[in-house]
Amino acid sequence: MHLLAEFQEGLRIAWEAIRTNKLRSGLTTFGIVIGIVTVSLMATALQELNRSFHDAISFLGTDVLYIDRREWFVESDQKWDEVQRRPNITLPQARALEHGLGMVLGVAPTVTYMVDSVRHGVRSSTGSITIIGTTEQFLVTGGHTLAAGRFMTKAEAEGNRAVCIIGSEVAEQLFPGESPLGQMLRLGEESHTIIGVFAKRGTAFGQMSLDNQVIVPIGKLVRTFVSAPNCTIQIKVGDDARVAAVREEVRGLMRKIRRVPPGRPDDFAINQQEQLQGEIGRVSAVIATSGFFITGLSLFVGGIGIMNIMFVSVAERTREIGLRKALGARRRTILLQFLLEAAGICLFGGVLALGCTAAAIAFAQSFLPKATLSLSVVVLALGVAAVTGVVSGFLPAWRASRLSPVEALRQE
Repeated sequence: MHLLAEFQEGLRIAWEAIRTNKLRSGLTTFGIVIGIVTVSLMATALQELNRSFHDAISFLGTDVLYIDRREWFVESDQKWDEVQRRPNITLPQARALEHGLGMVLGVAPTVTYMVDSVRHGVRSSTGSITIIGTTEQFLVTGGHTLAAGRFMTKAEAEGNRAVCIIGSEVAEQLFPGESPLGQMLRLGEESHTIIGVFAKRGTAFGQMSLDNQVIVPIGKLVRTFVSAPNCTIQIKVGDDARVAAVREEVRGLMRKIRRVPPGRPDDFAINQQEQLQGEIGRVSAVIATSGFFITGLSLFVGGIGIMNIMFVSVAERTREIGLRKALGARRRTILLQFLLEAAGICLFGGVLALGCTAAAIAFAQSFLPKATLSLSVVVLALGVAAVTGVVSGFLPAWRASRLSPVEALRQE
């Protein structure tokens, strides 16, 4: 109880000191404000980056493997040259993998082709359209949901029928206010019957539309657009715990199918979502390191300012300190008073900084609508401010607590 009373008394005296010197306290917090704004914006930016990234890659699926000719991330120019010389993954190889693979939910070879537009009568779509040739299992491996109609059947996929499933953006552009089902879509020189429409999915990485797609049987795409395609094979495992085991099984089968000699490196890549997560982790680490350096520099400068002003405060109130000690105030009471004063000044700066941060985030919401000042960032900012105040004010507070009452009372 006695310690609590000392804390309350120290808090009251510290508040009176700050209130008496409002201008000086306000100017002293400037460096702290810059540092706390920096740490708040950095933490908010990292949260938004991670949230946006995880939203963007969620369509890939945590239990889906992507077999391709090249890795998603190539580390050097030499490696890139080697990757470029790898032979394409062919459709027969994809089918051989599908037949040889064990218990998985689905295996779908895909071939992608970009066109400037697709047509329905006199209407044309705007923006690049991704045409994906695949099989009936793509609905399982690709994570799509149908908003209307149906997906292609195995007979339609194997028979290379002129059917297609379109993304929601294509449907909105070519069939405003009407159902696309049963309508004809012109792809190149051939017309395809629309049998399904995908539900809206948005964009990946803020740029690549997942709704500007047209899905057709893979053989139809190869005959119409691509004579020597490179296939990407999607494998839906269905259980995160089995992904590593299936990955090794796929690697062994692909080496056998592509006749890679023992001792030679793989001439294909097995990609998955966690590779992108590792890459964003490295980007976040770089941003965090840069942000912490700037924050540390700002807080160091601000802390020096707090320390100087606290030394001035101790010098101005030397007689007061001597009188309080003569009347029985303990060293820890004096120490606590000045620590609370320094922490209070920094917390005041932290509150101002949070106001500036909230204003900056409100402005940024015009192009980052989901950005918010989270409770964790508020706690972090105020915690950093309080710690900075305690650290910066410790030496002046320690000196004040060590003053001799006799010597202090002699000061003019």
